[in-house]
Amino acid sequence: MAAKSSQTMTIPTDAELIQAQADLWRHSLSYLTPMALSCAIQLGIPTAIHRLGGAASLPDLVTTLSLPPSKAPFLSRLLRLLSTTGVLASNEVGIYSLVPLSYLLVDGVRIDGDASQTALVLAVTSRHYMEAAMGLADWFKKDTAQPVPSPFEEVHGAALFEESMAVLDPECDKLFNEALAAHDHMGIGTILRECHGLFSGLQSLTDCCGGDGTTARSIVKAYPHIKCNVLDLPKVVDKASSDGSVNYVAGDMFHSIPPAQAVMLKVQTGLSPQCYTFLAL
Repeated sequence: MAAKSSQTMTIPTDAELIQAQADLWRHSLSYLTPMALSCAIQLGIPTAIHRLGGAASLPDLVTTLSLPPSKAPFLSRLLRLLSTTGVLASNEVGIYSLVPLSYLLVDGVRIDGDASQTALVLAVTSRHYMEAAMGLADWFKKDTAQPVPSPFEEVHGAALFEESMAVLDPECDKLFNEALAAHDHMGIGTILRECHGLFSGLQSLTDCCGGDGTTARSIVKAYPHIKCNVLDLPKVVDKASSDGSVNYVAGDMFHSIPPAQAVMLKVQTGLSPQCYTFLAL
């Protein structure tokens, strides 16, 4: 028989219980923060504020966004949530303005060569992501044979960035790929400026899973002497528009990589067994 624990549960104080209840509400309703951000993008709030000179009042936005006047009180609540969570800035007279975060969500504006990050937000707040999250408890309970599918695959029968996703929902598949491209290319300008000697000694470079070549073109622009290969799947390379500055190669990095002095690979946190194999080479 297992020995009984000598530890006893410490009874929370009144102050701790009150704080715990507040924390519980905060965690339970935290899903509203990304959904409010998604709503702001779909309404075009960051773009509208930008076009209004960088600052706008509630009436300005109701008019510019062509919203029914009856929704003004509710738009006010949305704007307050966006400002308290750091998406927008606001002052005491109810003027809302962009911050660096919301500037990334303005349509048609490229910051240091980086595309708008709206696709990233819309992808991770999409119906497909939400349904996968809602099925998480059932996924844990189900005894599944190896290889264990992700919660997303379990719910939808399709995998992100695979042909199965394109068959399931072509528009959402396109959005996911745009989100991945926006994420991958974000910050390359800063890296090139701050890490001055990172590429200076190279004569050749292969960007694995380089997508449309935006990152590689930025490197070549900063270091014209480097010969850059962009390796990606045929379905990606076929859609890339070439300006002649980089060499596109259609293929699979797990089978063959164009020879170069250095290989650049952007690895996500959730490594697949294939990635572990690749990094061990």
